[in-house]
Amino acid sequence: MDRRTRTIAGKDITRSVADALQYISYYHPPDYIRSLSQAYAGEQSPAAKNAIGQILLNSRMAAFGRRPICQDTGLVVVFAKVGMDARIKSTVGFADLVNRGVRQAYLDPDNPLRPSIVSDPLGRRVNTRDNTPAVVHVDLVPGNQIEITIAAKGGGSENKARFTTLNPSASVADWVVDTVSTLGSGWCPPGLISVGIGGSAEKAMLLAKEAMNEPIDISELTARGPSNAEEALRIELYERINGLGIGAQGLGGLTTVVDVKVASYPTHAASKPVALIPQCAANRHLSFTLDGTGPVQLQPPDLSEWPQVGNKDLLTANVRRVNLDALTKEETASWRCGETLLLSGKMLTGRDAAHMRMIDLINAGEPLPVDLRGRLIYYVGPVRPVRGEVVGPAGPTTSSRMDSFTEKMLAETGLYAMVGKAERGPTAIASIVRYKTPYLIAVGGAAYLIAKSIKTARIVAFEDLGMEAIYEFEVQDMPVIMAVDVEGNSIHSSGPLEWRKRMAADMIARNIGV
Repeated sequence: MDRRTRTIAGKDITRSVADALQYISYYHPPDYIRSLSQAYAGEQSPAAKNAIGQILLNSRMAAFGRRPICQDTGLVVVFAKVGMDARIKSTVGFADLVNRGVRQAYLDPDNPLRPSIVSDPLGRRVNTRDNTPAVVHVDLVPGNQIEITIAAKGGGSENKARFTTLNPSASVADWVVDTVSTLGSGWCPPGLISVGIGGSAEKAMLLAKEAMNEPIDISELTARGPSNAEEALRIELYERINGLGIGAQGLGGLTTVVDVKVASYPTHAASKPVALIPQCAANRHLSFTLDGTGPVQLQPPDLSEWPQVGNKDLLTANVRRVNLDALTKEETASWRCGETLLLSGKMLTGRDAAHMRMIDLINAGEPLPVDLRGRLIYYVGPVRPVRGEVVGPAGPTTSSRMDSFTEKMLAETGLYAMVGKAERGPTAIASIVRYKTPYLIAVGGAAYLIAKSIKTARIVAFEDLGMEAIYEFEVQDMPVIMAVDVEGNSIHSSGPLEWRKRMAADMIARNIGV
């Protein structure tokens, strides 16, 4: 091992972090694209195949346009292995160098990324406007280089992280599968599930968070067979989680995860800490090494690996076109679960902060700043536009966060329909039935594709909320999938159940055939 001391300039760390964050905002890892392409080719559920196709098309468009794959450009997490023979030349600490890079990346005028970090989490929750601070983990290791793994973790998948302490004799596999079955689809499958086992509570979570950035290799592992308990658990979890039939976006299908990661660490004899963290379809991460010769030089991936999925591949005979400017209750009542709708006309947007303000105004007996009667509302916080764009990437946010507002919103505003991501809870579904106001989903992970269907955008209320302001979009052929109809039927319930039964039946048939 080369034990000579090497000097690494602090500015090179900052530049490399900034460049890496820009890179992962618009380039998927090629191993994920290969895995997702295989899933697309083999998917038998029409709704799930359509969703995977949109993610693949969006990925290709984002790569060529160099704009974010997803509007939620993530919480930045850094794992750094600093060689003990490396000298960092800087007047500030390592975390400060990283945060300077985060700030540069998220405020880049050519590709601004959406800042989502709020300070004072227990109080005013004010957006820091530059996505700092990052979460930084540093490990001192032998050597004279710095190895950095950087990830941008979306809130939808991060919110589904879970932890437990099992009895030493309890089954990790059973707990993981049972837990995944309760997560819903707000974490935007198909992605990865990462599991950390052992250590302490915080160590298990770190194990899971770091392991999810490893290369996708489940096909190779399955082909050669496991060589240890961790690998055996990976294969078991991969098969059992996909056997749940959750499918892409929770619509029911064959592929829920493209890989499962497992990492373990020695633990107390009385303990078995287990952490579970999902990775969404954005799957943004990158590893690089600094050796003192300058910042990292990143080369674009070979985009020939991205499949040629086009809009025509995603449209089926039962697509229904909807004119939002002439929407009626009779028309919305005719929409049925699983249908693909193409929306054209004007819609409003609004997510957590906007909903809270509207509810406060309603409770105070004051008028709303915008009339919602007869309108459709889209739960979205878009990226800032650049280079003549109408709007930046504008994919949906997790709708369940709006569930607590739904009853009053539907009772008091006259909304005709809602669009978001993932399933709705039973209280929200009861309100949907009561007020005959259906719920549709756009595909999480297709933000740039969706933005291309938005022809005009203007802020109409709560401008101070930034990306959470209320916009009016005019859209043309915006693709959505009918999720909860006015009778309360939910594709997030019926879809996975149907595909779980189909896969179980196929397995029985294969076993009988053997």
